[in-house]
Amino acid sequence: MWRFLNIGAVAWMLIAGLFTSALAIEDTASNGIVVADIVSPYKLIEDVTTEVLAKIEVHRAKIDEGGSEAEKAQSFNCFFEDIDRILDRVIDFDWIARNVMGDYGKTASSAQRASFSEAFRTGLVATYGRGLLSYSDQKIIVLPGTEDYTSRRKITVRQEIQSADGNYPLQYTMGLSKAGEWRVINVIINGINLGKIFRKQFFQASQKNGGDLDTVIANWGSEVI
Repeated sequence: MWRFLNIGAVAWMLIAGLFTSALAIEDTASNGIVVADIVSPYKLIEDVTTEVLAKIEVHRAKIDEGGSEAEKAQSFNCFFEDIDRILDRVIDFDWIARNVMGDYGKTASSAQRASFSEAFRTGLVATYGRGLLSYSDQKIIVLPGTEDYTSRRKITVRQEIQSADGNYPLQYTMGLSKAGEWRVINVIINGINLGKIFRKQFFQASQKNGGDLDTVIANWGSEVI
């Protein structure tokens, strides 16, 4: 199970798709969006993957140099900040957080939703960022696309993580946003939906704490995988 979660960490941070329901997608014609002029979803996945892997190599070298605990902590923080900046260009953390909260998000105050979004984002980057630093012999490829994205508002992009332990198929459902940009709206690894895992965790934590969202949010970092 933990081996799978390490593979999941790589996939999750590479693309950061943690969505459990459809993103609001506007009709491209009504918005005057020319789909052919938009960066293809296949290239987006490939570019983000390449950029994240490059950051891993740079920061892992710095962290491995050693130094004091304070210096190591600073190196980790710099790595997390770089990963966060990359993900910010392809993720709407507020939208993700609301979907992870599920029905609780509908009754939560705006302050609670904002607080959870921040806790979710910070915890995700730190937790899975550390997992990424163990990435070594895996090879990640984007499989050839078979769908014409220029005539679609939703598309499936398939990727594969190849390692000595085996190959792990990844499937990303991508949607065209209101701004005319492709965004991952769901990710499935070996048939397991990561979005559902986090949503279930939030539900269980809420039930455990009697619906006290402030407590759930404050302890979110200790609740996640």
